[in-house]
Amino acid sequence: MPPTGRSPLVVLGTGALACAIGGRLARAGDRVVLVGAWRAAREAIAQRGVVVHDPAGTWAAPVETASPDDAPAGCSTALVLVKGPNTGRAARILARALAPGGVAMTLQNGLGPRETLAATLGPDRVAAGVALLGALLLAPGEVSVVPGRVVLGEEDPTREAVLGLARRLRAAGQEVDATRDLDRLVWTKLAANCAINPLSALAGRTNGEVLEDPVALATLREAAREVGAVAAARGTALGGDAAAIAEQVARATASNHSSMRQDLERGARTEIDSLNGAVVALGRRLSVPTPVNERLWREVRKREGRPLPAGSSEAG
Repeated sequence: MPPTGRSPLVVLGTGALACAIGGRLARAGDRVVLVGAWRAAREAIAQRGVVVHDPAGTWAAPVETASPDDAPAGCSTALVLVKGPNTGRAARILARALAPGGVAMTLQNGLGPRETLAATLGPDRVAAGVALLGALLLAPGEVSVVPGRVVLGEEDPTREAVLGLARRLRAAGQEVDATRDLDRLVWTKLAANCAINPLSALAGRTNGEVLEDPVALATLREAAREVGAVAAARGTALGGDAAAIAEQVARATASNHSSMRQDLERGARTEIDSLNGAVVALGRRLSVPTPVNERLWREVRKREGRPLPAGSSEAG
């Protein structure tokens, strides 16, 4: 199917989720441009498109790529799917690439990316959502996908852009919802991520294997409950026990290799600062103890080669 006449959908990122979502949109006929600094991914995608393995089989979709310096200008919608540490750079790229009134939609993990984007682009040009699907990068431009939902936050300043993106995703076969109650879902996913990701990364285990270790399972439960306590202190009710939620997510994604594990194994910086680190910082401000999250934060930082000084509570 040839690309439509709509403006290109710019996707900041060339990793697993960017390939999964960008590839699906391109397969349905959208013109998609993945923007990233990873040269090997850009070259692989230029040669044979994005390759996706999902329950329906293996397929490829033609997707354009661009380096950060060559991102196309004048786009009305952009998806931000970079890792948390790269959000500031993404904001600077979008300041050049977005058309006047254009909207950036972040589906990133953790706390802080939306605020970082808004500081550069303005709060009325940034929307947020949550991706509840699994994506494992197999090689540059090649990804294995476990299907799931995308939930977009519907707010008045960005409502038209959000609903337009939702229509494009549905047309591409992606299950998608829009909600005005995104905050609860963000914190629910945060509880699961803070519990599962660092444990799977530090042990080199799948999500399901973490549940098989009694010590790891107890740690998972405590980490999730701490996130739930911080959420409650800021006025967000998860609608259930955070520990039970995290266990349910781990079981539902038992075969997954968490993104944090993938990052550690390839020597990349993880999102630990915007996950457990952000929970620790907010917990301190709200006088909510988070010792398990702090320990996991410190251990992952140490494994990365970025150890925190003793007594420090600030991410570097």
